[in-house]
Amino acid sequence: MFKLKEHNTTISQEFLAGFTTFLTMMYIVPVNGYILSQAGMPIGAVITATALITIFATIFNGLWSNTPIAMSVGMGLNAYFTYGLVLGMKIPWQTALGIVFISGIIFVILSFTKFRVWVINSIPMDLRRSISAGIGAFIAFIGLKEMHIIVPNKATLVTLGNLSDPHVLIGVFGIILALILYAYRIKGAFILSVLISSIIAYSFIPNMHFSNEFFSMPKSIAPIALKLDIKSALTLSLLPVIVTFLITDMFDTIGTLSAVGARANLFQDENKKDETLEKTLEADAIATVAGSLMGVSTTTSFIESASGVEAGGRTGLTAVFTGLFFILTLFMLPLFKSIPQAAILPILVAVGVLMFMELGRINFEKIDIATATAAFFSIILMPLTYSITNGLAAAFVTYTIIKLAQGKFKDLNIGVVTIAIISLIVFIVHG
Repeated sequence: MFKLKEHNTTISQEFLAGFTTFLTMMYIVPVNGYILSQAGMPIGAVITATALITIFATIFNGLWSNTPIAMSVGMGLNAYFTYGLVLGMKIPWQTALGIVFISGIIFVILSFTKFRVWVINSIPMDLRRSISAGIGAFIAFIGLKEMHIIVPNKATLVTLGNLSDPHVLIGVFGIILALILYAYRIKGAFILSVLISSIIAYSFIPNMHFSNEFFSMPKSIAPIALKLDIKSALTLSLLPVIVTFLITDMFDTIGTLSAVGARANLFQDENKKDETLEKTLEADAIATVAGSLMGVSTTTSFIESASGVEAGGRTGLTAVFTGLFFILTLFMLPLFKSIPQAAILPILVAVGVLMFMELGRINFEKIDIATATAAFFSIILMPLTYSITNGLAAAFVTYTIIKLAQGKFKDLNIGVVTIAIISLIVFIVHG
């Protein structure tokens, strides 16, 4: 079924690769649980739902596409879900889940048509990279703010926080530790960083009490499952948000599959129909719809899958093993709830740094003023306006206007112009 001999791999090699991927992305369960709980969703139900969608999506992809790609709730859009929509725009989390569902349905439809490829190819690569960097800056800013490393200031809007506060110091330590462990390519760098930071926090910060329990039966997902409000999400004012979730999910997936595929020799032939790529995109889209029904934000392919590929994973059996290992996280709620906030939030910053590195792939020596302006506004406005939508909209609008002013009509296509027009709705609604 997995064609192990054809891919020059073995069951034991795929097993090791699956365990490696599991270690590197296990952090998503407690981190996503914390982020979505800030939107008013019960943390126990969110943790169970996060584990379940990871298990389902990853195993489904392994069986459907036979690729070593693991899937779970995407970092970036989960932060936007909570801090941008629910806390920022005061949208109920039920409506936000409706937005995720609608964007997922559109993604599923596009995944079975050539329109998906047309949309992706119509947007300049450098613009896609700047959007990724902007999302990285956005979620890093959220992490720094929530750890009080950055605090409000009447004179300058924001300033540096109190570095003598032990909670802040734990956060700073966690950021540095996570990035150092990642730099040394240590397997499970992020979850190891959370563990070490938690131990230090409990050792040096007074009035912190560790739970005596480590494992328990999973909490029910009933409080969040099937609670999405699709009707409230189907409004003109939320159309730009739906487009933002759709485009970001597509970019996340394509970027991840390109990076992981380069290491596993997958998805490399752009001149012919690639069935494995199409099936992986279909699995990703279906997982987003399933995740919204379970009660979590957008599900996407995880770049941490590259760690499993580096360990020798070449087929969907790696993904199946990864999904099976995630069953363990269903019973770890007491342990996850015991993790201090100061140990979890540094992972947001670390992931933000990794996403921001995408900016380094832009050739600034040959970049034109329209692309440079669009890149600048996407990166600067996402964190400053606390909205991926605003940054995305400003990027497409400025890019289109400058190209039109220069008379470079050949650089524009229906895809870019359509997104630019939709993006104008963002500012019209705000106005």
